[in-house]
Amino acid sequence: MLDEFLHEPRVAYFSMEIALRNEIPTYAGGLGVLAGDTVRAAADLTLPLVAVSLISREGYFRQELDAQGRQVEQPASWNPAAFARPLDAKIAVSIDSQPVWIGAWLYVLEGHMGGRQPVLLLDTDLAENSPENRAITHFLYGGDERYRLKQEIVLGIGGVRMLQALGFRDIRQYHMNEGHSALLGLELLRRYSYPPEGLRPGESPYDLPRVREQCNFTTHTPVEAGHDRFTYDLVRQVLNHPIDEATLKHLAGEDNLNMTRLALNLSEYVNGVAERHAEVSQRMFPSYHIHAITNGVHPFTWTAESFRKLYDRYLPGWCHEPERLVRADCSLPDDGIWNAHSDAKRALIEHVQQRTGVALDAQQPVIGFARRMTAYKRPDLLFTDIERLKAIARRYPFQIVLAGKAHPHDEGGKRLIEQLHRHARTLADTLPIAYLPEYDLDTARLLTAGADIWLNTPLRPLEASGTSGMKAAFNGVPSLSILDGWWIEGCIEGVTGWAIGDHADTSDGDARALYDKLERTVLPLFHDGGDAGWIALMRGAISKNASYFNSHRMMRRYATEAYIR
Repeated sequence: MLDEFLHEPRVAYFSMEIALRNEIPTYAGGLGVLAGDTVRAAADLTLPLVAVSLISREGYFRQELDAQGRQVEQPASWNPAAFARPLDAKIAVSIDSQPVWIGAWLYVLEGHMGGRQPVLLLDTDLAENSPENRAITHFLYGGDERYRLKQEIVLGIGGVRMLQALGFRDIRQYHMNEGHSALLGLELLRRYSYPPEGLRPGESPYDLPRVREQCNFTTHTPVEAGHDRFTYDLVRQVLNHPIDEATLKHLAGEDNLNMTRLALNLSEYVNGVAERHAEVSQRMFPSYHIHAITNGVHPFTWTAESFRKLYDRYLPGWCHEPERLVRADCSLPDDGIWNAHSDAKRALIEHVQQRTGVALDAQQPVIGFARRMTAYKRPDLLFTDIERLKAIARRYPFQIVLAGKAHPHDEGGKRLIEQLHRHARTLADTLPIAYLPEYDLDTARLLTAGADIWLNTPLRPLEASGTSGMKAAFNGVPSLSILDGWWIEGCIEGVTGWAIGDHADTSDGDARALYDKLERTVLPLFHDGGDAGWIALMRGAISKNASYFNSHRMMRRYATEAYIR
């Protein structure tokens, strides 16, 4: 099965997490979902990739919520043999001055248009390893800094060696999706080093330009504190690699091993994931040229079945060329759009009833909000002024569906979930609110398609891109969002959705702006503007946003700007 993928040059796409399917919990959130959409788009476009990630046998975690909204994390164990096949090759890396053996599983991602892409899932749960080292690839983002460094050694250094061992000898480019895999650059430096006898005094033994020419780096984190750093005391203990410490400090930072700095210094092409994010990253790293390739979502994956059928009938070929959706303005009938949305909304309402017991009214608008639950996402912004929220709901009835996990170590995020449940209980007589547990791919599909309005309220400028609103757009759902990330590019006021506030960064002002926009613009249009007015807005979301913010456009740009150089 592997032989079919070895006959042509490929781009090696490294990502700590990757969302392959709902039953395989090898992802935590947006980074992994983006990685999955990247590989799916490559399959559709027949771009030759090979993805490299970790097996994460125990997954991220399965979220349980009690009646008070307290999050309990349960293992999300899965059986790799049910979806992938083990490969014969084994390679070793040195960790803590002992060999750690790594195997690999092959998952073949089969696109809906017949494309196939190999995904290698690295696994240390082998008999040759100690119990401690067998667990390195068990938990996604689990453990302490030592555990994380071990995982990043397996991903970066082990991934490069595994590709070589399996016969992927013609790698056109190495693409690092975030800095977790930056150690792959050290392995390439080792591979492309000069013999010592040919060096002059003071010359570097490493062919740094050759390594840079082969590496691309996509950064997703707009704040310095969000980048992985490891003390050199820890690095000396754990990372046993022939690259000398002086070279490592020159590339990764004098004080700590900064994985982002390492990736920046070893990559010829570096990009942010939205235009604003590239600007923010450029200010953070002024010595580097940061390009901008705005994220996109996979058309077929995130479009509800009812809308797929509608597009197939009136805009054939949209799945391969989603830019054809620009004709939604004139090609889709009103009743077709409304009926497709009604089907998606009905599916969401049924799911909410089954999972939470909350009964929603199909005639009233549903506001959807689903993100990683952490402070900068501000899931509580909508509840800043409870009395005003009640007053708006009495005048213009609406409903809210929420979802999202907090990282197991993010106590503030967990408290936010409890707080949202308290608000739901307080508002129960006025405003129906449901919180869906275990936010996963299937829940995301239902929610982004079935909501009437997609809400996003991050603290500027901390939203690198965001993609949930893009998914909503494929289903004709307009966004009501803070002007940050992709929405700065996607917002056409009153056409694709609405902006909350302006570019200023004031939480109180954003809350007032959110209430004003709901009370004076959004909800009156839904209740009093007539079906034609709201359907025109849905057309705008499809024709202006879905036609552009998709993974096919994104991958064509990576191919022409980063991969083919």
